[in-house]
Amino acid sequence: MNGFLAFVLLTMLRSLEMPLPSGARANQAAQATTSSSTTLSSTTSPRNQASTVSMDSSTSLEANPRRQLSYEEWIEQLGREAKAIAQQKPKRLTVLAGDSISLWFPVEMLPRERVWLNQAISGETSAGLLKRLDLFEETAPETIFVMIGINDVIRGVNDRTILANQQEIVRDLKESHPKAQIVLQSILPHAGDAATWEGRDRLLAIPNRRIQELNDELETIAREEGVYFLNLYPIFTDSAGDLRMEYSTDGLHLNPKGYEIWSVALQVYGHELLEPELQ
Repeated sequence: MNGFLAFVLLTMLRSLEMPLPSGARANQAAQATTSSSTTLSSTTSPRNQASTVSMDSSTSLEANPRRQLSYEEWIEQLGREAKAIAQQKPKRLTVLAGDSISLWFPVEMLPRERVWLNQAISGETSAGLLKRLDLFEETAPETIFVMIGINDVIRGVNDRTILANQQEIVRDLKESHPKAQIVLQSILPHAGDAATWEGRDRLLAIPNRRIQELNDELETIAREEGVYFLNLYPIFTDSAGDLRMEYSTDGLHLNPKGYEIWSVALQVYGHELLEPELQ
């Protein structure tokens, strides 16, 4: 990993207000380990097949074998993967929960010190994620990273509903995984006029200011619920507050460079805030 990039992100993340949950230290299981990174998709999983595809900034991640599965088939697949890993009981299990932005996180770019279970589905909404949290209910994750909401905004769901769903997701996870570190992540911006995504007109109808306001409310929810908040928004924006196209395939989804930025942010956040709480 580029050392300068890591330093810049560390400086940026330290400058942001990242509320720590009250009493978090007492609620964590001290299971820190130095095991190498593992991904928990089975070898026949469409996610593993796709993770070997070479991608660059001009390649849309939508052109991916994973799209061939229906929503119901994805739920079945994720359920099988979660069940398998629940039986294995790995140390440092970390869950990614969300939509296509989390789904397409390249396996090789995920922080290597953790064991990852990707429970994201393309096109997912906050309501959809809330309904399927029980898929990994039997697992024992150390950390759960949640990023959800952009598809709600695109589909016209009002902010009150989005925030209510997000709060219920957090509460459900707290009840099901009382020892887990729950990290609510900000919704990423879109690239505005520079976007080339097929639903560009819908993106242009959504001011990034609204996304930032939602993120402010998500931070409040995290603080009130005693969980963590990781604000990625400033890292990905340009001076106008839009998603930087050098980090994106189409103005909505991330390219490998964007995932590298996110990966470093996860590493920094984990090392600086999450891991100390486990000691």
